[in-house]
Amino acid sequence: MSSLLSDSTPLSFDPSRQCQAECGFSKLTTMYYVTFEVSRSLPHVLSHGHVGVTAGRTSTSVCQFAGSVHELKRPTLDILKFYEFEFVGANDAVNMVSMLSESSLNFKYSTLEKATGSFDIANKLGQGGFGTVYKGVLADGREVAVKRLFFNNRHRAADFYNEVNIISSVEHKNLVRLLGCSCSGPESLLVYEFLPNQSLDRFIFDPIRGKALNWEKRFEIIIGTVEGLVYLHEISQIRIIHRDIKASNILLDMKLRAKIADFGLARSFQEDKSHISTAIAGTLGYMAPEYLAHGQLTEKADVYSFGVLLIEIVTGRQNNRSKICDYSDSLVIIAWKYFQRGAIGDLIDPNLMLQNSEDKENIESAILRVVHVGLLCVQESPLLRPAMSSVLRMLSKMEEELPTPTNPPFMDEKTMELNEAGIDTQHLLNTTHSVASVSHSSFYPR
Repeated sequence: MSSLLSDSTPLSFDPSRQCQAECGFSKLTTMYYVTFEVSRSLPHVLSHGHVGVTAGRTSTSVCQFAGSVHELKRPTLDILKFYEFEFVGANDAVNMVSMLSESSLNFKYSTLEKATGSFDIANKLGQGGFGTVYKGVLADGREVAVKRLFFNNRHRAADFYNEVNIISSVEHKNLVRLLGCSCSGPESLLVYEFLPNQSLDRFIFDPIRGKALNWEKRFEIIIGTVEGLVYLHEISQIRIIHRDIKASNILLDMKLRAKIADFGLARSFQEDKSHISTAIAGTLGYMAPEYLAHGQLTEKADVYSFGVLLIEIVTGRQNNRSKICDYSDSLVIIAWKYFQRGAIGDLIDPNLMLQNSEDKENIESAILRVVHVGLLCVQESPLLRPAMSSVLRMLSKMEEELPTPTNPPFMDEKTMELNEAGIDTQHLLNTTHSVASVSHSSFYPR
């Protein structure tokens, strides 16, 4: 480990919390891992990440530590594994801190603390996989959304740099806009445009608020989300996979237009790569089976998540909390079974049926088509799922004939538990028609 820490550059490193560590490499995920040995006398939470520089076979790299430290239970020493860190260019992280600190993108920590009322819970807008978001009002009256990373520290420095790197390199009307960040205070903060209607899940899963989203509005949100994903996958200068597409990560502006948010899990990779291998992260119920089983990530993982989202928007029900029937199928499986019986109309959100529209027949036809496209997106084989540009065409040209979808993956509770433990379960897919309810919270390797 001494070679790893030589010539290292600390990020506000606290000397009183130093610890010994060993480095390892996983051939399965092609990720590096760190095991820390921490004395019981030290605080239970390591408050700062550490960036070390080490010489690789081809170039010098920066190692960014990220992970979670749990309370120590044993009387002497505990071995704590930091779940993942990735290698980026040698000076990227350090240069980014320096650049942001001196740029107009940098906000003083005290400014954001004051804007949010010292992160008053009354200003809390929501909570995601990487942190809590607060509403803030700057001195000039501007409203902003301030994302505060979990644990009040920088041990997730990689997540911070990843989100800043990706969201600052893209610009699209259907992506949330990054206004700046704070990287020189006691914790890392991200500052985004404030969107008054918050997230889509607050509407479609609430029978009262859901009435505010008629079919026209929901379809606009669907198209906006598709266009944002097409940009990330095919138009942006770098290929970007979001990895956590779900209703709570689709924000709505004043006119209820969709903007994709939360890029903490996003990954970029080169055009000549068929996939990237990475530790599994995302939200259970929205993760593609091939990614959950093998950690192999392509744009088709986002397509799968989007398919789940389509079905949720139309039904007003959440995939991993569906209790429509007396069996424990997920919403995706239920929609598939209703589709096979020609009874999709029975699943449609009642709020969409309250419209006294002369165009009701066309609306119902459009809704059924959206479910059909959603089922194409959640097919078990990623090769059969359409690209997002094809999804956009299917939804824009209503007269185009759609292919017949094949079945989505069937995974039972045992399969989900084995996947979470990192055990290959591809051979178990489609062995059962029972799908257990799964956690709605974001999921990280253990």
